[in-house]
Amino acid sequence: MTPVLEFRNVGASYAGAIVLQGVSFAIDEGETVGLVGRNGAGKTTALMSVYGVPHVTGEILIDGSPIGRSRHEPASRGVSVVPQGKRIFPNLTVEENIHLGRASGRSGYWTVERVFALFPNLERGRSRHGTALSGGEQQMLAIARALMSSPKLLMLDEPTEGLAPVIIDQLTEAFRAIRESGTALLLVEQHIGMIQQIADRYLALRKGELVGDGPVEDLGKREVQELIAL
Repeated sequence: MTPVLEFRNVGASYAGAIVLQGVSFAIDEGETVGLVGRNGAGKTTALMSVYGVPHVTGEILIDGSPIGRSRHEPASRGVSVVPQGKRIFPNLTVEENIHLGRASGRSGYWTVERVFALFPNLERGRSRHGTALSGGEQQMLAIARALMSSPKLLMLDEPTEGLAPVIIDQLTEAFRAIRESGTALLLVEQHIGMIQQIADRYLALRKGELVGDGPVEDLGKREVQELIAL
């Protein structure tokens, strides 16, 4: 099986400061993977490397073919990201924000009706502007928008950061539904309980290097927790 996303000896740096060193991993179709590690380990940089944001060395492949330099290419080839900070458009309505997800030109399983079924709060407030949404609703909106490109792989950077436990539970259920649709997930997440609930496998970064790759059940082992200082 050809991986949806593959890193081969990837390095990344900002203005000469090395953030990732020799990172290699693969994510298969329909797989859910948690990317864990302490703050500053390089998790966000790993996601953004797909979009060429830092200086990147090595190879990053989607469906077995290297990605180019265009930051729009990953989404058009089926890899979408929900970045930290949500980055919704506050002066557009919920529905207008969602339709922006069609910009990649891809079509598939996810439609406006399906993302509203996934997040009923958004359907009830489809005419509200982003400024009127709670933090949890804004995160739901960012995810819904990303799904509108019908990605093969959805990457999420700290999706539960700053959210109440009840909202985290709702997002956990949404991620299960996204997984059941056949979409692969790569979750950068400090909430290890969520990773243990929904992921098949974990990847662990420490100081820019991949130090762990195994079944999610191993996150409960003391030696793994000590290795990545969770």
